[in-house]
Amino acid sequence: MKEQKATNVVWHEHKVTREEREQLLKQKGAVLWFTGLSGSGKSTIASEVSYKLQSMGRLTYILDGDNIRHGLNKDLGFSPEDRNENIRRISEVANLFADAGVITITAFISPYRKYRNFCRELIGNDRFIEIYAKASLETCEKRDPKGMYKKARAGIIKDFTGIDAPYEEPENPELIIDTDKETVDESAKRVLQKLQEKGYIKP
Repeated sequence: MKEQKATNVVWHEHKVTREEREQLLKQKGAVLWFTGLSGSGKSTIASEVSYKLQSMGRLTYILDGDNIRHGLNKDLGFSPEDRNENIRRISEVANLFADAGVITITAFISPYRKYRNFCRELIGNDRFIEIYAKASLETCEKRDPKGMYKKARAGIIKDFTGIDAPYEEPENPELIIDTDKETVDESAKRVLQKLQEKGYIKP
């Protein structure tokens, strides 16, 4: 992890508390951390979950891997070091969104357990839901919506997760959605059910 360079900084507490923001929004701020191979359905299901929550009158925001790399993380590549810094930064951003009372949805490959656990520890077990979008490599390659696997197999893209870079499956995620077998709607409904079970939203 990055070391704190500035030594003269202090965290400021403000007059409006997280609990008061949550009361205003009528929801509990949390982070839904979707992880899985490229093509596993993370972004698609994240978008459907956000849509369903919006329809229920809940405030959400999606932090999507490609979108973040257009701005905040545009200086990062795909080396192991840059991947880790990518997840560190987005973990900090997600933590701020959750503190604002927003149901924050992330969709990142996030291949390393260590850095997914960093986010869990930062946000806290009571506000972090790890969701493993599980799909076989064969299925992901068949979908290959951006043609990335084809390029990786051809050697055009290096360090591609699942081909020549590792993916460490979650060991104890809060939810596993099998996108080989479930429809997008079925997966999204299971996520909403988990949110209700944990008290983030009410039916």
